[in-house]
Amino acid sequence: MVTTALLGFAAASTLLILAPGPDSMLVMRNAMRGGRRAGWITACGTMSGLAIWALAAALGLSALLRVSQAGYDVLRFAGAGYLVWLGVTSLGLRRRTAEPTVPATRRGRSGGTGGRAYVNGLLSNLVNPKISVFFMAFLPAFIPAGVSTATFSLVLGLWFIAETGLWLATVAWLANCGTQWLQRPAAQRWLGRITGIVLIGFGLRLATESR
Repeated sequence: MVTTALLGFAAASTLLILAPGPDSMLVMRNAMRGGRRAGWITACGTMSGLAIWALAAALGLSALLRVSQAGYDVLRFAGAGYLVWLGVTSLGLRRRTAEPTVPATRRGRSGGTGGRAYVNGLLSNLVNPKISVFFMAFLPAFIPAGVSTATFSLVLGLWFIAETGLWLATVAWLANCGTQWLQRPAAQRWLGRITGIVLIGFGLRLATESR
């Protein structure tokens, strides 16, 4: 039963993780700006945020947010605002294309870049209450009878985090593979616009969607 539940959860998680979302776009955005290392650091921030939500779900703390409409709305609008802000800054990337391009071997190593990338990934998850609702609604469907609900929920959460980290690391690597092409001013402008518009779209959807 446990093996069947894990396999079913792994398959369902893979489909969910591969679907386009703000996490992937944020990792791609930061990889475009700071190279592969910045993308990986962003992924680490994302995984940290997911770990906090997974622990909260295992301990039952997420249930408090689920029944508190005010708390849910505060986080929802904060998350939406943060995604919109990230999108707006991505649109502003075109204004920096005239600056000298930093070599790929040096990008992402300047002081503070790694910290900002990590905080981007962390906050994009912590201020998104949809993730809490996801863990509360999705994980219980794969918990077999006769096991500790809290322990198995934590196991499933860690599994989901590991899959997410693997995918986001791949996204960062693929974005970095296009470094030479991405350094072209025209490519910078268009990719900045695309990622900016998509992040703003995710933010607006989070703000307007109900639970």
